[in-house]
Amino acid sequence: MYILYNLAIYIASFILQIIAFFNSKIGLFIYGRKNVFSDLEKDITEHDATIWIHSASLGEFEQGLPIIEKLKLAYPTYKIVVSFFSPSGFEVIKNTTKADVVTYLPLDTPRNARRFIKLVQPKIAIFVKYEIWPNMLNELSNNSIPILLISAIFRSNQIYFKWYGGFMRNALQKFTHIFIQDGESKKLLSSIGLENTSINGDTRFDRVSEFKQQDNSLEFMDRFKQNYPCFVMGSTWPKDEEILIDYINTSSHKMKYVIAPHEIKTKEIERLRESIHKNTVLLSESSENDMGNAEILIVDTIGLLTKIYSYADMAYVGGAFAKGLHNTLEPAVFGIPVLIGPDFAGFKEAEELVTLKGIFPIGDIADFTKLADKLFLDIDFRRSAGNINASYISKNQGASIQIMNHIRTLI
Repeated sequence: MYILYNLAIYIASFILQIIAFFNSKIGLFIYGRKNVFSDLEKDITEHDATIWIHSASLGEFEQGLPIIEKLKLAYPTYKIVVSFFSPSGFEVIKNTTKADVVTYLPLDTPRNARRFIKLVQPKIAIFVKYEIWPNMLNELSNNSIPILLISAIFRSNQIYFKWYGGFMRNALQKFTHIFIQDGESKKLLSSIGLENTSINGDTRFDRVSEFKQQDNSLEFMDRFKQNYPCFVMGSTWPKDEEILIDYINTSSHKMKYVIAPHEIKTKEIERLRESIHKNTVLLSESSENDMGNAEILIVDTIGLLTKIYSYADMAYVGGAFAKGLHNTLEPAVFGIPVLIGPDFAGFKEAEELVTLKGIFPIGDIADFTKLADKLFLDIDFRRSAGNINASYISKNQGASIQIMNHIRTLI
């Protein structure tokens, strides 16, 4: 199977290099990796002690950030090396001060794995959630380097639990310890003979709890919101926006609306603005007077959504119309109700908060109108739903502390 796996990686690399000529994102994926090894040679010396954390993309980096921050405090002489598989993570985080070295993970060939591990020489390797790369894991294991998988969650339909999944099951066995989110994941791993596991929850709860403690003040939001209720619609896609704009254009409620699209593209932002029939302003073009008079604010920059959620009285989180639900914990931590689309199966916190009635799924404009109107008009209902979300997050904190206790036994 290793032969077939490695052959598949080489074939994929060849195909992606061709696609890169026509697709800018794939271009970043390919060309961003060109200087990985030369950059590592500059950034890490043979005398450095390092800790390596690998994330697929930006969401997993945020998930691992509570551990990264605690590692920086506990091991100040170690270099923290963060790697990404996806350009969407690397491009946003490449200049962060949270890590000492930020790099792409090279494609998972045996040669790349040997060279990468030799250059990074980590004292411990930490993979976030679901990144399983057999050659990298094999090389780490061969060098007797402890390997942790944190905030992992498993489903019965994954390859590890199929009759033909032996190759990937062998890869899982390389982990020194697997920190999992729930009991079902533990049962699944036990069914394939993996007992080096513990249920510790999700480090994202620790991460979003930090948001509530930080300074979330934004001058433009103070000018925009004033004393009106505020509905923040975050990480939206066109399918979400069809429903949201329909509601905004027809609603008579005295309310301020913030729309923060997931993708910031000039043509799409203009399309969005032109579809709204009320006084609308773009954040990038706004003046003080514009902010005060506008009913709708379109956020056409990145990096501000978390703080904007702190101003919300209720929120909508996009992606659950087939794109993949975005982070519902970010608004929920501020004790507000959250609306989402219908496709949220597999998102554990969303499933649980829908059951608890802190998050509300909608399927069409009729559903959305009914719920949004009720949340606007019924303050007690709105507060009750928000309190459910805040309480849920508070009860699920603490995973990063347990993981750090284990790490201290390995370093």
